[in-house]
Amino acid sequence: MDTKRIRTLLEALAAGRAGVDATLDELAGLGVRSLHNAALDGHRELRTGFPEVILCESKTPAEVADIVAALDEAGSRILATRARPEHFEAAAARVGGLDWRERAQLFVKRRPPRDDCRGRVLVVSAGTSDAPVAEEAAWTARMMGAHVETLYDVGVAGIHRLTAHAKLLAWPDAIVVAAGMEGALPSVVGGLVGCPVIGVPTSVGYGSSFGGLSALLGMLNSCAAGLTVVNIDNGFGAGLAAARIARRLGEAEAGRPDAPAGAAAPGAGGEGEEG
Repeated sequence: MDTKRIRTLLEALAAGRAGVDATLDELAGLGVRSLHNAALDGHRELRTGFPEVILCESKTPAEVADIVAALDEAGSRILATRARPEHFEAAAARVGGLDWRERAQLFVKRRPPRDDCRGRVLVVSAGTSDAPVAEEAAWTARMMGAHVETLYDVGVAGIHRLTAHAKLLAWPDAIVVAAGMEGALPSVVGGLVGCPVIGVPTSVGYGSSFGGLSALLGMLNSCAAGLTVVNIDNGFGAGLAAARIARRLGEAEAGRPDAPAGAAAPGAGGEGEEG
């Protein structure tokens, strides 16, 4: 339950269109709802601005479907990450309108309308192999209510691919940069822009990358001032953090354009694209 729904309930009560008992029954849904193997936090969106997210990893398809059905019944936005096709199929058999995003390995429902979106997030990937993690970040930020653009395969092996998008780099309130191998791209981006940059080390790379550890250590030791780093392959965490930063700024400066003129250049993906 979000603030809009609570406001509607209280206005109906104040206007006499709803009774006290009916309103209390609706508000009772704000508490914890216990399922067989889960306890859903109905207050989370009120506290943090975003409802509970489903991490499908290590859950059975039936467990995921139960949680999705409960969230859908409550009218919540739905974001299910680290999902396999069988998770989506089980959930889709019970809930209509789910949107599967194969590259990001997630599915969503009730994406915020563009008119309700605030703040601007750019998600960048060093290579195409880093794009699944970048897509997880991009879709998380979209579901959080930010305007999102993407720019993929612009790593340091050909840095001219990045510098060709100077206008796009100047557009966002926050940037997420996903990179494997040595994890150098967030440092480069951090030296070019004035907004917050969040680095996501990915597990992409050969033997001595140690499953993303080399990229993580490289980003943590960056000489670019102010670079923030999340855990290996944590596109969700980076996207959520970027969207929170961007929305705060966007709410203060509502009415700014969604994207600069000419932003949709080769290598850049806009709202709803997979990059």
